[in-house]
Amino acid sequence: MSSAKDMGDAVTRVVWTGSREVAENLLESIMPDDPESFESEIVESEDGVSLTILISSSELSELRATVDDILACLSAVEGSLEVLGEEL
Repeated sequence: MSSAKDMGDAVTRVVWTGSREVAENLLESIMPDDPESFESEIVESEDGVSLTILISSSELSELRATVDDILACLSAVEGSLEVLGEEL
């Protein structure tokens, strides 16, 4: 990930920990949204993997809207996977 200071004034980070398969599904769900508005990475850890999403904007209102959109997508996919019986 590049430096958040290079991207804008307001920055937030969303981190999800679980299995690689679910992390990849979650990431795929937000890619069509607006891939230029965030950076992401999936990193191996002792607990599985961590999906980290870094969102930045020069305006807080834009940052909030982007975070809201991303969280809505992630929540929908996570809920769908739970219904299908996928282990998160």
